[in-house]
Amino acid sequence: MNPHDIAPRSQVLDLDELLDDRSIRVVVCCGAGGVGKTTTAAALALRAADRGRKVVVLTIDPARRLAQSLGLTELDNDPRPVEGVRGTGSLDAMMLDMKRTFDEFVEANADAERAETIIANPFYQSLSSSFAGTQEYMAMEKLGQLRGRAETEGSWDLIIVDTPPSRSALDFLDAPRRLGSFLDGRFIRILAAPAKAGGRAYMKVLSAGFGMFTSVLTKVIGGQVLQDVQTFVASVDTLFGGFRQRADETYAMLKADDTRFVVVAAPERDALREASYFVDRLEADDMPLAGLVLNRVQTSGVADLDAATASAAAARLEQGARASTTAALLRIHAERVATLERQRRLAERFTSAHRAVPVAVVPTLAADVVDLDGLRTVGEALGSPLETHGHAG
Repeated sequence: MNPHDIAPRSQVLDLDELLDDRSIRVVVCCGAGGVGKTTTAAALALRAADRGRKVVVLTIDPARRLAQSLGLTELDNDPRPVEGVRGTGSLDAMMLDMKRTFDEFVEANADAERAETIIANPFYQSLSSSFAGTQEYMAMEKLGQLRGRAETEGSWDLIIVDTPPSRSALDFLDAPRRLGSFLDGRFIRILAAPAKAGGRAYMKVLSAGFGMFTSVLTKVIGGQVLQDVQTFVASVDTLFGGFRQRADETYAMLKADDTRFVVVAAPERDALREASYFVDRLEADDMPLAGLVLNRVQTSGVADLDAATASAAAARLEQGARASTTAALLRIHAERVATLERQRRLAERFTSAHRAVPVAVVPTLAADVVDLDGLRTVGEALGSPLETHGHAG
């Protein structure tokens, strides 16, 4: 399918050119949940490996189907080799375990005794597994770890990241800084003050105002929780600057010349609205945007037969008591063409607002992606658009 069939005003996004560019070391796939982002990231990783790159793909999706499609029994926080890559390239895959990644960060930045104290703290356990923004922060922390290994060990020359699905397009870029600011913020430091200055003895010299504040806070969140927070903050005081520094370093890495963002969407109103937010934010922050991947686009095998004509022909066959397979096929064709027209209108809204954003199109597949062959089918649709679909003009 020529992308101009669904988005005639767009440029063509040639992802093979992107994957073959050895100066590109990081590709970040971002977008709303449920648009095929994880499959797109895996398909790009496999295609890059088939074309000779040494690739690692980091996914956030816990679904076992991705591991199965890569021929693995499971994915975890360590890269696992994927068998079946064609040519001289290689592919490793892993799934983010945000708590384990957080533990690794603590262990790498604290002595053994303090790390053990922090990891055993109830507030830390809650923070590292469920706090808003932790998954996004840890995804970027893991990206930084992989990037470091790639540079020091030469393990990979391309890292592809499947970012966490977010309710807001801004979460992915903002969450690492938000978490770093929270852990380095004045409120947390106030909570830590009693533990850092001697507990109850210190509390005696506090003003009545602060005593009232902690009393109210204890009633709201509970005395044990407050104590856990104070103990946690006192333990990680030396790490506070590290959180914000790492967030800033990651943000700078995402803006680097060797990084590219690929926004993934489906031709649905909400998904394209989210994609538009992503594009606006990436452009506002001067992030390197490669383009948009539009998944699950309806195709039509008979381009000259519109929906109205097909429906009318089916009705005539049915009225003449000649209901047949032909009439049923005409109905199916009419539905597909109507879907394609709706998708085209939605896509044109996006391309009208973002004329400079290149677009790659993946047609709706007949079956779910369950193996490497399925991923290669998606990869073929993503790559070499000028050869596969004809010149865009």
